[in-house]
Amino acid sequence: MLNESNLKGIYVPVVTPFLRNEALDVESYRDYVGELLAHDIHGLVINGTTGESPTVSCEEVEELVQATRDVMRERKKQVPLIIGTGTNDTVSTVKRTELAGKWGADAVLVVTPYYSRPPQEGILEHFRRVAQVGVPVIAYEVPSRTGIRLTADALRRIMDLNGVIGLKDCSGGVELITELLRYSSKPVLCGEDIHFCEMLSRGAAGGILASANIRTRDFLRVFHLAGIGDFMAAKKEFDRLVPLIRKLFQESNPSPLKWSLARQGVIRADTLRSPMGPITKELQLELEQILEV
Repeated sequence: MLNESNLKGIYVPVVTPFLRNEALDVESYRDYVGELLAHDIHGLVINGTTGESPTVSCEEVEELVQATRDVMRERKKQVPLIIGTGTNDTVSTVKRTELAGKWGADAVLVVTPYYSRPPQEGILEHFRRVAQVGVPVIAYEVPSRTGIRLTADALRRIMDLNGVIGLKDCSGGVELITELLRYSSKPVLCGEDIHFCEMLSRGAAGGILASANIRTRDFLRVFHLAGIGDFMAAKKEFDRLVPLIRKLFQESNPSPLKWSLARQGVIRADTLRSPMGPITKELQLELEQILEV
């Protein structure tokens, strides 16, 4: 299992490939995961935002986990698996976390409860009850999707809970990590790709980065350079990734990413489950130019 001391590096959140009829495309998924495992990534995240978690059933998540285990065994390459289990209902999140534990998750990714806009104390209780399941918890702060922003104090209290091993920070800047790392030694992972290099320079332990699906080796290089303290070289490498990152998030993730993976032949189709939809023709042309570089 993951813990506070080994939660570091590049964790790739996987897409969930679908056939044209929106059924799970396990064959594409196995090939795609195999390509990711050819790199020295530090882990995979299944059923996160990039995996279209609101539309994927528990049974399908289990199928993806099993397929991932099969590919790792075939490739003789084992990496930690993080499973997204967070919902806006505490009971549901606890049950999903228990299932993830049965499936052998090394940690779970639990988003701040969304839509209902609970008070900070209610959110703290939510994480306390999930952490009691016994599977290591990575809290996930993403106010642009949840509709609520946690205070630094509330997040410190969440991070102090036994069983919470770290945070995925998608708060939209470096202010939160700067504040948190003054008081906490638990790792913070960047979840906002465009801020990855800057967050590494502020003490981030790594990142959960959708863009790392595309130029995986380059993101690993940025992490390595930052790890040896060469932030100037890391920034130079990262600056070359910025145009790709901007285009991958120009429209809602994971639509541009799925189109890019399908365009490269990594998955068979860029199908998304409703209400997500395809990217615009304009963005397709812009991404095509970047992918050809």
